[in-house]
Amino acid sequence: MSLSEQEKIRRNSLDKLKELDINPYPADGFELSHFSEDIISKFDELEGQEVRIAGRMMSRRIMGKASFAKIQDTKGSIQFYINRDEICPGEDKTMYNTVFKKLLDIGDILGVAGKVFKTQTGEVSVHVRSIKILSKSLRPLPLPKEKDGIIYDAFTDPEKRYRMRYVDLIVNPQHKEIFLKRTKIYNVIRDFLNEKGYIEVETPILQSIPGGAAARPFVTHHNALDIPLYLRIANELYLKRLIVGGFDGVYEFAKDFRNEGMDRTHNPEFSQIELYVAYKDYEWMMDMTEELLEKAAIAVYGRTKFNVGQSEIDFKRPWKRISLFDAIKEYTGEEVVNKTEEELAVLAKSFGIEVDKSMGKAKLIDEIFGAKVEHQLINPTFITDYPEEMSPLTKKHRSKPGLTERFELIINKKEIANCYSELNDPIDQRKRFEDQAKLMERGDDEAMYLDEDFLRALEFGMPPTAGIGIGLDRLVMLLTNQESIQEVLFFPQMKPETKA
Repeated sequence: MSLSEQEKIRRNSLDKLKELDINPYPADGFELSHFSEDIISKFDELEGQEVRIAGRMMSRRIMGKASFAKIQDTKGSIQFYINRDEICPGEDKTMYNTVFKKLLDIGDILGVAGKVFKTQTGEVSVHVRSIKILSKSLRPLPLPKEKDGIIYDAFTDPEKRYRMRYVDLIVNPQHKEIFLKRTKIYNVIRDFLNEKGYIEVETPILQSIPGGAAARPFVTHHNALDIPLYLRIANELYLKRLIVGGFDGVYEFAKDFRNEGMDRTHNPEFSQIELYVAYKDYEWMMDMTEELLEKAAIAVYGRTKFNVGQSEIDFKRPWKRISLFDAIKEYTGEEVVNKTEEELAVLAKSFGIEVDKSMGKAKLIDEIFGAKVEHQLINPTFITDYPEEMSPLTKKHRSKPGLTERFELIINKKEIANCYSELNDPIDQRKRFEDQAKLMERGDDEAMYLDEDFLRALEFGMPPTAGIGIGLDRLVMLLTNQESIQEVLFFPQMKPETKA
């Protein structure tokens, strides 16, 4: 392994610490009493009191027998002050003159104990009584430098930030806020559903049939059973089995996987929540979704209006509701209701959409909507009543022949949620699966597989059910004003690093 000059110096310091009988990676930890933010915000009650804090040293100013440094912990940073003669009261000044001044480096993790005070400049600080090395950092941090008002060496390159998220979180601590908000959003959703009495469950990630969505799966092989298995593309069919089994409301925070393209809104591994509630329909689910996501916005922003890029978005209920065909007509002027597959293909081509023989009516309509309508929908909009061909798991519309009771929720040009009045007629469901199999034979690698066990479950009887999947990564993007899905994932999928 080739080491830089800085890395060699740090390893040399590590060896010298060991020679001084100082363990740079002690096993006994460090008992904390406070975090930096608590000390600063509660200075009036903590002034003069002993505190114990731990974190990463991010700066240091050595001034002879005294020094100032900054320590960064999980809640922020705080200054500490060290006086040589106070931490080394005897003749031996090694801890200050050698260890602190020469062998410690920016990025080292320290534990300090001392009294809270305020400097002459008014900065809340800790007057250190003792200091303990908790972890020696062997690589220098890419800290930004300022000269003549210009920032140099800021750690801003997206690929480096995503690949080394651990460094990004250290040197760009503001990015932690995205993930703290993500946790808050999850908690709001979980609390909301729990209060309604729905049950959080877990279903298989490795599946013998990848069902519940139109997507290309990842394939693996189980050696003991000698069978192919698939990473799930959705958890829908297993959750509906639980509705058959007698649960009236179930939900799952799920990691799903789709072997498809990667861009600013797609990652091959993504998070969604799926919810299924018996004796409800898609109209009820629209109302429930509005209530849930309005609460999420208020939890993050304290209000329903917030900015995303150049747009102001308002989550206040009620939201716009428009059918798929009406939306296409509104934004293109074209009527697609009674068009044949051939006519739809011609229309799609006129819009600059690439068409191939694997695309049936459903795929063509979906492509037209995506190309001409979706990007114009900014505020929350329910697109409703999709054709049967586009919705193989959805109940037929109660009053509109050829359509289904389904909605997609579009916000800021992106699909955020997909909902059905779930198809519970096993004979109709089998026919829909068989139609999907024909599309697969035509080369549609996103067509659904026929799942015999799921059909068997339906034959035992499933009550009328409303089901929804909400894309959590995209929801977090919205509520944290991020343009790229990579910004809201701790560790997005990346190409392997190329060795120099």
